Amino acid sequence: MARQRISRSIDGFGKYIVKTNSYIAAGTPVTNGERLGLLPAEITQWKAFEDKWSPLFVLYNDITNSRTRAIRNTLVQIIDDVIVYDQTNHILDRIAASPNVTIDDLGIFNIYGGVLPKNTRTVPVTPIKEPVTVTFQALGGSTISIKCYSTTGSRAAIYDDADSVQYLYLVGTTPPTAPDEDALKIGISTKASFVMNLSTDSAGKFLYIYFRWYNTKHPELAGPWSGLQTNMIM
Repeated sequence: MARQRISRSIDGFGKYIVKTNSYIAAGTPVTNGERLGLLPAEITQWKAFEDKWSPLFVLYNDITNSRTRAIRNTLVQIIDDVIVYDQTNHILDRIAASPNVTIDDLGIFNIYGGVLPKNTRTVPVTPIKEPVTVTFQALGGSTISIKCYSTTGSRAAIYDDADSVQYLYLVGTTPPTAPDEDALKIGISTKASFVMNLSTDSAGKFLYIYFRWYNTKHPELAGPWSGLQTNMIM
């Protein structure tokens, strides 16, 4: 059985959320969170989980005076919320796939073995030429489901010579003119099907986004950026 990255026990999770937030904020002039590719909104949300957790955890630890079933249930719900947030935004997968990741990073976040290996295959030596084909589904609440395809299969799947899909995106009403614009944010998914949770004030604006197949172990082999994709945010 695979080892859990995020502990589901109350004591174990409490240590984990405090430890990882401290580590994310550490580092100068670039913090560990920035170095590992976490977005400012993700760093803020990860800290918000700890801020919500900590005062309740104090009450939970006072067995005689303040521990109640309601407090325990709320702590368990926070754990569930963090796990869902990680799964939805691929926080730990992206840390594992970061070209800047270190052994210390993997240890702090309980990422055992980094990105899970695919079946053994020949190491690629030429740049990826395969384009990324994408479908979008607006789920409401500024949430968009994205599925990425190659020409080699009818199902959403990571292209054979890649281990992830990388994307550049911008939310607004004025589209970028090229993938090298500074305003574009960068993301990566180790799964061909993933969900983007955008801020609630994004509704009515457009998601402008480019995609390419990416190999975290051989970034020099990354494929070409797709044409600009535009999708209205509901």
